[in-house]
Amino acid sequence: MQLRKLIKVFSNIKEITEGIKNNIFKSEDVEAVAKLRWHNCKICKHMDQIGDSCDAPGTQPCCAECGCSLQWKLRSLSSKCPIDRWDALMPEELEEELKEKMGYEDAEVEN
Repeated sequence: MQLRKLIKVFSNIKEITEGIKNNIFKSEDVEAVAKLRWHNCKICKHMDQIGDSCDAPGTQPCCAECGCSLQWKLRSLSSKCPIDRWDALMPEELEEELKEKMGYEDAEVEN
């Protein structure tokens, strides 16, 4: 991985981990947001189905503009599209606070 890509990954680590977490512990609300975002991404000229532009190899499809895996980025409510096709909905801290106030608990991983 190139140093530039590695630095970019670490600078976005909160958004990446949020997307990974929301991909593992699925909720209907996050999946609805991901679906709406996907409709914008799948017709975008910057979507990379092959993976040549992915910051993390093997995580395609990804965004050729920012290098993020769409599987994770679409589910990160604190992420926004780098070319403004969709916006961040809330920072991760606010999302966690909202879930706590609503009594939401992450789903447990099934064996």
